[in-house]
Amino acid sequence: MSESTPLGFRVPPEKAAALEKLAAATDRPKSWLLEQALDAYLETNAWQVAHIEQGLADLKAGKAVPHDKVADWLKSWGGSAERKRPR
Repeated sequence: MSESTPLGFRVPPEKAAALEKLAAATDRPKSWLLEQALDAYLETNAWQVAHIEQGLADLKAGKAVPHDKVADWLKSWGGSAERKRPR
C-alpha cells in the first residue's frame, strides 16, 4: 500500500449519512469512496485550469476571434445566410 496522509474535514450530517449508506451498499470503506471522489474532483479541475491557462496564452499570442465577429456568426445561425465560422 502506498504512503498516505490523514486528512479531515467537516460535512453536514446528511452527507455523512449518505456516505455511510453508499459505503454499505458498495461494500467499500468510506475512505476509499472519498479518495475516489477527490481523485475525480482534482482531475476535472486540473483539466479545467490547464485549458483556461492555454486559452489565456492563446489570447496573449493573438490567437483570438473578436467578440463582435463571433456574435454576428451566431446571429446568422438557422437563417438562409448562415455565415462560416470566423477565424
